[in-house]
Amino acid sequence: MKYIARLLFKNILGWRFSGNTDFSQNSIKKAVIIAAPHTSSHDFYIGILARSAANINSKFIAKKEIFFFPLNIILKFLGGVPVDRSKKLNRVDQISEMFDHKNEFRVALSPEGTRQRVEKFKTGFYYIAKKANVPIIMFTLNFKDKEILISEPFYTTDNMQSDFNYIEEFFDGVEGKVKELSFYKN
Repeated sequence: MKYIARLLFKNILGWRFSGNTDFSQNSIKKAVIIAAPHTSSHDFYIGILARSAANINSKFIAKKEIFFFPLNIILKFLGGVPVDRSKKLNRVDQISEMFDHKNEFRVALSPEGTRQRVEKFKTGFYYIAKKANVPIIMFTLNFKDKEILISEPFYTTDNMQSDFNYIEEFFDGVEGKVKELSFYKN
């Protein structure tokens, strides 16, 4: 499958990787992956193709309501993990606990939490990484240049404001599929 994905991703669609292209896979077995900007439903298939083309073993989180038959079979095959989004359950706890039960686990999330334009990233991904004591690896979805820039693993510190400045700077000005919904740091 990775060869077909690589052919589609690189040769047919014309995308490329830069930065930490080996993804630190040999040394980093657990991580929170954040990919941005999330501006369109096209981000999903580009992300799935990129993950397969780079031979990255990772999962993605989706609301449990879309895991119905027969879609659940496809979503799970693609790496989907259902999460209950009801108010009474803490999603940070739900997801961070998944790291405790696996020797290797990488989960991809959108730091915006929506396809709409945001001024600031949500904090859930950060708290998941902190609670699970795993690094954050950042992926840009740069539709303008058809490039995915992959960061080195980033470990949270005790200075959340400084950490978010660094994270948001990484994504600042990267053009998503829908340019006007892209993330621009204030």
